[in-house]
Amino acid sequence: MLNIRTYKVGYILVFMLFIIMVWCGGMKNSWADMYRYIDKDGNIHFTNVPTDPKYNLFLKTDKSRYFNNHNFFQYDHFIKKAALKYGIDKALIKAIIMAESDFNPTVVSKKGAKGLMQLMPMTAADMNVKNVFDPKENVMGGVKYLRYLLNTFNDTVLAVAAYNAGPIAVKKYGTVPPYTETVNYVKKVFRFYDEIKSPNSY
Repeated sequence: MLNIRTYKVGYILVFMLFIIMVWCGGMKNSWADMYRYIDKDGNIHFTNVPTDPKYNLFLKTDKSRYFNNHNFFQYDHFIKKAALKYGIDKALIKAIIMAESDFNPTVVSKKGAKGLMQLMPMTAADMNVKNVFDPKENVMGGVKYLRYLLNTFNDTVLAVAAYNAGPIAVKKYGTVPPYTETVNYVKKVFRFYDEIKSPNSY
């Protein structure tokens, strides 16, 4: 809990202090809203954990859903290793995992895609993934496949589109296939990518 009390004259300074303390005080992975109330003597109280109904929401911080996902950092070791091995930005890998499975290693789609990176059975076999529900194997196989797509299209956007729609569809249209699912998927991945790349994301 972070609790600050000050007077009106230091209002701006305290606000800045709060932000600095939130960032440096071990709250990197647990973002907090900021509340305040002004008492009868004019003192301004700030806290991230209001214990009194007198507090009102003062600052709402970014609570993108991946920050509240307890698995968001859990597989970083595997992701970093795969990123290094295949020369792919870690943030892009995490963005794809976020879009594919929301970091749920046991999820199975209606089409039969499985695990963190939602590998189809044929793709998993091609990438030598024996247990699609093993996070390490799934991530390694998914990133290996992404590397193949990047090499095939030499374009990150097309590679991401192919990860969703398949390389045949992307080759057919020569661009992002005009499928609603794929168009939305590409937008989602790059929105996550931009947010994860943000200096405030880690």
